[in-house]
Amino acid sequence: MKRLSLAVLLCLAVSGPVGAVEGMWIPSLIDMFYSDMQTYGLKLSKEQIYSTNNSSLKDAVIQFNGGCTAEIVSDQGLILTNHHCGYDAIQKHSTIENDYLANGFWSKNFGEELPCPWLNVTIVKEIRDVTDAVFKDVDKSASADEIQKAVARNIALLEKAEKEKSGFAAKIKPFNQGNEYFMLITQNYDDIRLVGTPPNAIGKFGGDTDNWVWPRHTGDFSIFRIYADKDNKPAKYSPDNVPYKPAYSLPVSLKPKQVGDFTMVYGFPGYTDQHYTASKLKFYIETEAPARISMRQHTLDLMKPAMNGNDTIRIQYSAKQASIANAWKKWIGQLGGLRELDAVGKKISFEEEYRAKAAERTEWKEKYGSVIDELDKLQAEYGRYEFARNLFIEYFYYGPEGISFAFDFYELAFSYEELESAGKLEETITGLKNNTTSFFKDFNKNLDRSIFHDLTPLYCAYVSTDLLPEGISETWEKTEEEIYAKSILLKQDELEEMLDKFTAKTAKKIQKDPTILFARSIYMAYYNNVQEKYKWFMAKEDELMQRYVEGMLVMFPDRKMWSDANSTMRIAYGKIDGSQPYDGMKYLHFTTIDGIMQKYDPENPDFMLTDRFMELYKKKDFGDYTQDGELWVCFTASNHTTGGNSGSPVIDAEGNLIGINFDRSWESTMSDFMFDESRCRNIVVDIRYVLWVIDKYGEAGHLIEEMNIVR
Repeated sequence: MKRLSLAVLLCLAVSGPVGAVEGMWIPSLIDMFYSDMQTYGLKLSKEQIYSTNNSSLKDAVIQFNGGCTAEIVSDQGLILTNHHCGYDAIQKHSTIENDYLANGFWSKNFGEELPCPWLNVTIVKEIRDVTDAVFKDVDKSASADEIQKAVARNIALLEKAEKEKSGFAAKIKPFNQGNEYFMLITQNYDDIRLVGTPPNAIGKFGGDTDNWVWPRHTGDFSIFRIYADKDNKPAKYSPDNVPYKPAYSLPVSLKPKQVGDFTMVYGFPGYTDQHYTASKLKFYIETEAPARISMRQHTLDLMKPAMNGNDTIRIQYSAKQASIANAWKKWIGQLGGLRELDAVGKKISFEEEYRAKAAERTEWKEKYGSVIDELDKLQAEYGRYEFARNLFIEYFYYGPEGISFAFDFYELAFSYEELESAGKLEETITGLKNNTTSFFKDFNKNLDRSIFHDLTPLYCAYVSTDLLPEGISETWEKTEEEIYAKSILLKQDELEEMLDKFTAKTAKKIQKDPTILFARSIYMAYYNNVQEKYKWFMAKEDELMQRYVEGMLVMFPDRKMWSDANSTMRIAYGKIDGSQPYDGMKYLHFTTIDGIMQKYDPENPDFMLTDRFMELYKKKDFGDYTQDGELWVCFTASNHTTGGNSGSPVIDAEGNLIGINFDRSWESTMSDFMFDESRCRNIVVDIRYVLWVIDKYGEAGHLIEEMNIVR
């Protein structure tokens, strides 16, 4: 299996750099796509990009808190990522008195940097192909369940052996739908500190209005630092820790940029689903995504006016609103792009080709001939459980927060005696006390009630009645009144007092609380009616998808293929370029600070500016950061990116940092499912604008002095 898929990688198109480049490529397999990168202008050697024996670009690219990417830009552990990736940390440190969201924050020395004990970064030491070892002694004629158990046993043994040998964490992940396996050998650092951030008026300029849209004028960056112990090893936060000394840090380029210049995005893209069948993609386009968009739309319509009218609520809900809005708008763009491309029609055409190919040989027909029909039948019969599961997540975890918060007390209330006898009661109560303080800091009961009132009937309307709590459609309004008027779990002072003097009698009182009763009914309906069928559905789908993709690898050896993103380190490459997504419309490849002033609107929170910014603009003091007299803000390139690539370094042909990836154009968001060379563009904040903001706006030139600046 491994040799077949590697052979496919050898067949990359090398006809010349035309349009965008599809694919998110595994760095350790650089031999397979290096020559194609050279045709786009790359000047680095393979070893400079990825090496396990010497320092390389790989060592400066890190995963930021499990969901974004960051890059190391100094020999003192200074890292850059997106403003929206650091937004939760910025929000947590913000108060009415120290409103870093509105005013920004710039530390003047190490001592002023703000600890973020909830953050961590992951540094990749090696990516190793372990496909043969994972499948060693696995009987391919056994049942799917037996094969999976054997594979899981081998994975556990391999991970344990590597941990014992090297001392580093080892995680094996499936690639190409389980036809390949790679081991990621990594090291985590947990002492991360906030160094600097621009205000929202820069870091979030354009807000939801401009999100996923080009032209863009957002200074989407924030600055953190990694700390280590005196031996440069990972350590929990301590005042005695020192800045981390990296194996490599990226040089930062002030050189001019042109259309056609080589670009490489090095990062940790989250998840793509390029192999969805036509039936599954149709269900996503027509049913699942519209329902999720609608639920988030209702929440956002309630959050935004509440935040605009109250600074306390604005600070409390900024990070939450940004997270909800980000996916909401992306999904809208995805649906538009998939429909315009006739993605389902293209899938149907490929499936016809797949079936015809399978019919050419008896062994292919027996193994692959019916797999698409089996996937279609599975989707038709079990898709409703996947839908119910995703809507449960939307409601329970992105809807009214009081419900999921109350459910955190379930174990304490209903397993009080077991916790006490196991000696875990005090630890559990302490954890809930900490959680309570954190929760109420960012909670507004009236707003949460409004969200409950809008989303609960919507959830009931979308999900099949037999998968919901019995009678919820008739009783939810009465329950709402009981929850928000009477629940002790939503009254901070009373709850904290109760936790201080917790007894068996208190546990019984919580058992009767209306919020925990409602939360339990929602959760248990999901657990009893959906979860097992969903898990079976996913296991069966994975089994069929492995066979489906194996068929692609076997029957179409000349087809350019890449493994779906799965939050592992990848390389995407292309060039600086504009686009023409629609008839009569042509996008330039860059924007300038002049465009910020053109969008400025003091009446619109998405387009406000600070007085300091406007003063600096009027002075035209742009320092060494201009190109032909203009200060670039953002630019677009033809790299294939997705979620998780936020914060990724955008690197030029010589290995220098030229920008920080933060978005895709709205016309590109369907690239998670289907790539289109003519329109797919990633959006990048120009590193020269980042440096200008740090230097001129933040007056933090000492941070730039840490960097290796290339002119």
